[in-house]
Amino acid sequence: MDIREIQNLIRFVAKSGATEVKLEMDDFKITIKTGTESTPEITYIQQPSISQALPQAAAPQPAAPTAATATPAEDEDSKYITIKSPIIGTFYRRPAPDKAVFVEVGSTIAKGDVLCVIEAMKLFNEIESEYSGKIVKILVDDMSPVEFDQPLFLVDPS
Repeated sequence: MDIREIQNLIRFVAKSGATEVKLEMDDFKITIKTGTESTPEITYIQQPSISQALPQAAAPQPAAPTAATATPAEDEDSKYITIKSPIIGTFYRRPAPDKAVFVEVGSTIAKGDVLCVIEAMKLFNEIESEYSGKIVKILVDDMSPVEFDQPLFLVDPS
């Protein structure tokens, strides 16, 4: 199925008044959901072909030990406050290339302190802290893209 056929399917679903349509073929699956908005929500999942699937004998064993080691890390991080991105854009740790970074790991911050800048559509938005505390971890690399609600910093409020 090519892009034009998918676009025609979307138009057809939007005109029909259906709220959800699922189409499954041999090598892909498409789900089109329409809500109260005029634009449909589309999920396109490319399924691996049979030749790409792993043989059962080569399938990895269940990862029970990995899950056990991940739990203490999650418990350890749960005592911290996560500061998340309020917008989509590019994350910058400094106000300009020749300036110092806003915060480092170990920096003490107060409510209202600028933590970083996120550039969105040529506008640089200063992200201020809503909490006081100490920066424990910076979760995003400088000059990398961030999504809405993506964790940026871990803060110890104590």
